[in-house]
Amino acid sequence: MKVYMQPIESIVWFTKEGIPHPIRFRIQAEDQTYRVIKVSRIITRQEEKVAGNRMLIFRCQSEINGLLRVFELKYEINTCKWYLYKI
Repeated sequence: MKVYMQPIESIVWFTKEGIPHPIRFRIQAEDQTYRVIKVSRIITRQEEKVAGNRMLIFRCQSEINGLLRVFELKYEINTCKWYLYKI
């Protein structure tokens, strides 16, 4: 997997405990067009702490360009920002 760490716009739902579950996200390509990717399955969810920032890492699976791909999304808890971390 290649590391991107690119900010994305996402649609998520939260449990009563405050745990997010991504549904789909939108990413801006190099030619300034947007691409919407639906999250088919969340494989794992783990929490990490880097330089004092708590982050949730979601390993997800989705069909992209006709291929089943595994990727990682990061959610920064303090700033409520989402990133496409690896694909």
